[in-house]
Amino acid sequence: MAFSSNGKILATGSDDGNLRLWDADTVELKQTLTGHTSRVLSVAFSPDGHTIASGSDDGTIRLWDTHSGKHKNTLIGRGEAVWSVAFSPDGNIIATGNYHSTIRLWDAHTSTHKTTLIGHTEGVLSVAFNPNGNTIASGSEDSTIRLWDAYTGKHQNTLTGHEWSVWSMAFSPDGNTIASGSSDGTIRFWDAHTGKHKRTVTGHTVGVRSVAFSPDGRTIAFGDYSGAIRLWDTNTNEYKNTLTRHEWDASSLAFSPDGKTLVSGSGDHTVHLWDMTNKTILRDSLIGHTDRVYSVAFSPDGRTIATGGDDTVRLWDVYTGQHKKTLIGHTEDVYSVAFSPDRNMIATGSRDGTVRLWDAHTGEYQNTLIGHTDTVRSVAFSPDGKTLATAGADNNVHLWDVRTRQYKKTLTGHTWEVRSVVFSPDGRTIATGSGDNNIHLWDAHTGSYKKTLTGHKNSVNSVAFSPDGKTLASGSLDGTVLLWELPPSTSQNRQ
Repeated sequence: MAFSSNGKILATGSDDGNLRLWDADTVELKQTLTGHTSRVLSVAFSPDGHTIASGSDDGTIRLWDTHSGKHKNTLIGRGEAVWSVAFSPDGNIIATGNYHSTIRLWDAHTSTHKTTLIGHTEGVLSVAFNPNGNTIASGSEDSTIRLWDAYTGKHQNTLTGHEWSVWSMAFSPDGNTIASGSSDGTIRFWDAHTGKHKRTVTGHTVGVRSVAFSPDGRTIAFGDYSGAIRLWDTNTNEYKNTLTRHEWDASSLAFSPDGKTLVSGSGDHTVHLWDMTNKTILRDSLIGHTDRVYSVAFSPDGRTIATGGDDTVRLWDVYTGQHKKTLIGHTEDVYSVAFSPDRNMIATGSRDGTVRLWDAHTGEYQNTLIGHTDTVRSVAFSPDGKTLATAGADNNVHLWDVRTRQYKKTLTGHTWEVRSVVFSPDGRTIATGSGDNNIHLWDAHTGSYKKTLTGHKNSVNSVAFSPDGKTLASGSLDGTVLLWELPPSTSQNRQ
């Protein structure tokens, strides 16, 4: 989790693969940023507050526009999980800590890789710049902390003393001290200039997962595996208070820029806000990451979000973040949800092999479309709302008449499950991505096959048209996104 530099926005990343932006004053959900294909392990704002960087288990770092929520760029290394991400104080460099023991430095403006810092023998769980930006500290599963020159990338010092993984580190606001939290249950303080150990704080009976200094440097917060957050006075080195509310590990902590609020995120799928004046909970938990979410869709008017997960579909108010309704009927996980263009209907596809239609306003069940013989992976409405396309693990795509709820046609040709289906903006073409590594293009009116786009080396999990319909983007398990040029005749393609 991280606060924006002005303290007005809180960004939270979750195991559900999504990034959520919250109004830090009203605690209302502002936006959900989707794109990562696995859990989000780290999030950071650029110093000017215009960009958010998120690191994920999917091996990528995604850059987002803070104000619009739009995806700006993706930094791709060697595919290893990105455990930590940090901006330099001047905003020019992004440092990322990776599962395979390296730290990568990136140019924050061009998104190009600058250099790789090698020295740790196990995964890098935490990276941090000192306040003046000339030193990078990295904490690792190998139980050490390494200091690096941020400009040259040269190794400067190794801090040893922890017995287990170093999960979190933080520089004091004056840059003179480093605090580190470890699975060994201790917090160690180090001289940031000499690397010498200064003192050790004990009291946690379980491992420490997160560390954060207050902006004035007078308080340091530690979150542990039990869900407890302990507060310490940095001047006297005395225990001040313990905040307890989480049921699982307090895995992430962040102070607001004014130091009046502490936010904590936990493995219990909740986020709590704490009033640092009286050390009490400011607001009850923000519920949204209750379990794995396979699909998210906005209503056309942007007021409602539909999420599919487990055997239910949940509807949420975009502005308040409050749960509105739960749609119950599927007997297994819901993999895909879609709103009709007129906002009146929601279609859902499930592992139970069925497609269900719901009234988008009341949440009432309307109908079940039966035809697939295996999991329904993807559903999509045509732009005019008259046709629904459903893609399944039975290798087929079915077309349905939305008004009559009747089956129209089956598109056959893929040799493995169809994982994504989408209509072109003009409604004339359907694109499908499959586990057979191919993309097929179809005539949406006749259902006839038009063309196959080949180039991916693994399953194509997602396809999307640009708003003008001239470009198709495809995402694959091979770790790449390919862009295809689609002239009206689709006689040519370019990757």
